[in-house]
Amino acid sequence: MADLREIDIIAPNFKQRLSGVTSTIIQLVPVQRRLGQRIAVLGSGLPATLPHIRYRDLWRLWTPPKGKRFRVWHARRNIEMLPAIILRDLLRMPLKIVFTSASQRRHTGWTKFLISKMDAVIATSAKTAAYLEVESTVSLHGIDTTRFSPPADKAEAKRALGLDPAQKIAGCFGRVRRQKGTDLFVDTMIRLLPQRPDWSAIIAGRATPQHVEFENGLKEKVKAAGLADRILFVGEHTNINDWYRGLDLFIAPQRWEGFGLTPLEAMATAVPVIATDVGAFPELIETGDAETGTIIPRDNLDAMAEATAQFMDDEPRRERAGANALAHARHNFAIESEAERLGAVYAKVMGG
Repeated sequence: MADLREIDIIAPNFKQRLSGVTSTIIQLVPVQRRLGQRIAVLGSGLPATLPHIRYRDLWRLWTPPKGKRFRVWHARRNIEMLPAIILRDLLRMPLKIVFTSASQRRHTGWTKFLISKMDAVIATSAKTAAYLEVESTVSLHGIDTTRFSPPADKAEAKRALGLDPAQKIAGCFGRVRRQKGTDLFVDTMIRLLPQRPDWSAIIAGRATPQHVEFENGLKEKVKAAGLADRILFVGEHTNINDWYRGLDLFIAPQRWEGFGLTPLEAMATAVPVIATDVGAFPELIETGDAETGTIIPRDNLDAMAEATAQFMDDEPRRERAGANALAHARHNFAIESEAERLGAVYAKVMGG
């Protein structure tokens, strides 16, 4: 357990089920610690390797950390903003509250009220910032560009996953559900693969209980198309970085997304990306001279199939876009840069 006297920043996680927010905390906190930010987590569902504080130690927040007038509470959900407001405003603890918003929709009156009580607000994209009615700092997420990196040998990377190295692979990673557009990816592959025997497809990710029927329906559709050996549902993997290394093309077919890290993870692995115009995707992908992929309209099967076919049939384009994607991700989206931007927000609200 962390000593609260040595902790300047608390990162609460009040949701047990793994989510994008939880994943962000897990990835960011070690980097923040390496950069000298004295941060600890509070809550369940987080690895024991992270520095933790206990609920029963919250009374100690009446005493600020060594050398500081305030401590920062970095909330990412409504259920994390409200307790901080109570601690700061009712119990008069020396806290400053920072909130990160990833939502791209109009907030409810309750959420607007909570956000209005924040000392600083961070938006994960310019699109997210446009939905806020308070001043915010835009800070796009970053990723671990060491973990997500190209293989030395693509064929060997495929063999290690039990894949045929002679096959080119299109991938779609993330939760299996309609919101994520998994059905659009499957329908695109069913349309394109029969004419392209050198291509196969992978869906990596878990279907939660309420979406298992949806996943089973997709598997039946693939089987009926005679493509069960070329459109593979491989489930959820902790070594997902290795699965990116086996890809030649990545597709992010979401109908809705708050931010969406998968295109960044693919680009950092030198894989070109086709993504829908949701979340932060248009802010992540370059479509001009230094193309890293392309953006297509959401929920549009014809557009997805056309863009995918163009990339599948143009190997030089894929190679150029992959090289551009690698450089783009490393230069603009390293997780260390995100941690540094957060550190600047913390320093500002703490007064220096």
